[in-house]
Amino acid sequence: MDSSRQHTLTLPEGKKIYFCSDQHFGLPNDAESAIREKRFVAWLDTIKPDCAALFLLGDLFDFWFEYKHVVPRGFVRTLGKLAEFHDAGIPIYFFIGNHDLWMRDYFENEIGAVVFKKAQIFTINNKKFFIGHGDGLGPGDKGYKRMKKVFTNPFAQRLFYLLHPDFAVWLGKTTSRKNKFISGDADQKFMGEDKEWLIQYAKRKLEKNHYDYFLFGHRHLPLEIRLNENSTYINSGDWLSYFTYVEFDGNQLKIKEFNLK
Repeated sequence: MDSSRQHTLTLPEGKKIYFCSDQHFGLPNDAESAIREKRFVAWLDTIKPDCAALFLLGDLFDFWFEYKHVVPRGFVRTLGKLAEFHDAGIPIYFFIGNHDLWMRDYFENEIGAVVFKKAQIFTINNKKFFIGHGDGLGPGDKGYKRMKKVFTNPFAQRLFYLLHPDFAVWLGKTTSRKNKFISGDADQKFMGEDKEWLIQYAKRKLEKNHYDYFLFGHRHLPLEIRLNENSTYINSGDWLSYFTYVEFDGNQLKIKEFNLK
């Protein structure tokens, strides 16, 4: 997994970069999740011809834990399609979210994704992007931040690792679906710029450095907020309620909704 650093991408003529987050596959149950997963795979098929890079901004699954030789059952359509992207030479950048904190090297080895634990800085066609999942950033959300320290503690992870996978995955799925602290502040109503902690975080970052775009997931709301004349905050939304994604054509960044025809 890559540490936090700066990256540079040049977008070829006629190509685009796509961003999405918060699919939460596995939620609320296997049957309903499968319907959403097929919609997501259909979207991947539509963007593949002009996709120069795919950014997954976290919480692809509602629960994910990797043992040395075991990963959670299911999601084969998504995993296979992502592997297809990699085999076609399309880079995949995966930002670990709060529901897939326990990712090890499966995505890197099996899909060829570049996996990030922290927010990263990308310069794309001379536009500066600050990109991350967004959990635990900014003021507030203290209950989740305390819980995250437990989940990322190596000793706590080793204890969970000792559980039988069948029991551990059941426990993880059940807890993930019911425990608000795991999801952080999941309120899907826009609270105003003064109370939106990711917007506050972005404004503080701008006090030290310029960024053309701040791009996050986690919040689940598709949002586009102008921070100043030269900087914009974008939230990619989710694939539970909105089925939204973000598209960058080299000049403009747009939030779009995917509808099956």
